[in-house]
Amino acid sequence: MLERMEEHKLLRNMEGNYYGSVAQPHLMGQPSQPMMNAYPGVNTMYGPPPSQSMGAAPFVAPVSPYPNLNSSLAAPTYPPVGMDSPSAPLLGPGAIGPTAPSSDMFGPVPGYEGIGDNSGRFLPPPPPALIPGPAVPSPENAEWTIPCISEDAAKEAFLQYAKESCCYGTSPAQDMVFKEFTSFNTYRYRLETFTESREFNWQTKPFDGHAADVGVHGTPPQPWDIPVQYPALFKDDEKKMPVPGTSSIKTCPQCMGIGKTTCTKCAGTGRVQCTWCHGTGHRDGEDSCSTCQGHGTESCRTCSGAMQCCQGCSGKGKVVNFIQLTVTWKNNIFEFVADHNSDFQTDLFKKVTGEKLFTDEQHLVSPLVTFPKQSINKASQDGQNEHYNTFSSTSRILRQRQTIELLPLTKVHYTWKENPYSYFVYGRENKVYTTNYPQKCCCVLL
Repeated sequence: MLERMEEHKLLRNMEGNYYGSVAQPHLMGQPSQPMMNAYPGVNTMYGPPPSQSMGAAPFVAPVSPYPNLNSSLAAPTYPPVGMDSPSAPLLGPGAIGPTAPSSDMFGPVPGYEGIGDNSGRFLPPPPPALIPGPAVPSPENAEWTIPCISEDAAKEAFLQYAKESCCYGTSPAQDMVFKEFTSFNTYRYRLETFTESREFNWQTKPFDGHAADVGVHGTPPQPWDIPVQYPALFKDDEKKMPVPGTSSIKTCPQCMGIGKTTCTKCAGTGRVQCTWCHGTGHRDGEDSCSTCQGHGTESCRTCSGAMQCCQGCSGKGKVVNFIQLTVTWKNNIFEFVADHNSDFQTDLFKKVTGEKLFTDEQHLVSPLVTFPKQSINKASQDGQNEHYNTFSSTSRILRQRQTIELLPLTKVHYTWKENPYSYFVYGRENKVYTTNYPQKCCCVLL
């Protein structure tokens, strides 16, 4: 046992890079060199975070998230950490293996101290450098309305509605007599806030020949200092990447470098319950099970010799540990529909589009104040306050867009067989909503 411990200690000393130091003989006794700026000549929008060590040139962020609404800035090419393969899970409670991860399995890495528990952490963004853009005049024509729907369009929409309902007859839509059309056009305000958030956590994967880089370039960059290419505007997206200068090579904690672990299926016995007789040793019509010869067990097909390939290191005996940065872009939406003074269900407007009246897109938009419908102005102010208070402390607000749509809504009054009825036609798609369709049948689905 003592020989095994000495062998393991020697192996650890020969591994090379541990967190916080670099095992390079020619650098022993020399101070670590600060990381050089990989992007000279690029201005920063945000200053270095307080955690940036003095004397070390910081990683540089892009000048603007979206210069001229079309960013071509891309992230630099980092040394690969084998992200094409999924990260291997660490030894969990109850798993069978030689030992649990040692206390120094993760870190410390300068600037990332205190995250050895592998739990993800969201980071507050740098101080905002943007202020709301100039107010854009909103449409002031309070009399502007969508023309009332025509009889032909109303009849076609109602007929299509009946055809799409298996229990509705089409006679009312074909034989009805129109009496009155009443318009209840209303407005919908929408605010879109495109945000970026960053989270980091420890990851581990089987060793693939990748060289450790802890300490090679000085202090690793902080998460918000790493340039990242932005996706399309107002589209949800996610990107994961290793933080440069945080990868190291360790002995696999699941197998202690052996490359094999005790089989979890047979618990190291090499035998499992017979799948044919379920461990009884007998099968119907036979004196004894022909598969297990009456023993009730058979050889484990998962392992050979009670051992299986270690899942943590894929049999390599070593793993690569690194800090992974996860960048998440999300389009957050605030919507408000003005009162239309009818018995129509407002939630149905979510399924249709309207006529665009107004669009304003800036880094930060200004609240509306001159729109004729005062409830829309108030919704604009409430939405922007809500989004700023919700996202400014946890995310970077990259862009905002606010729009106003005029939503068509017409109530059609008609008679069929001399009885009065009504239905709504709404949205540019001419969708139909009614609660009293006059001709229904009882359908039984077999």
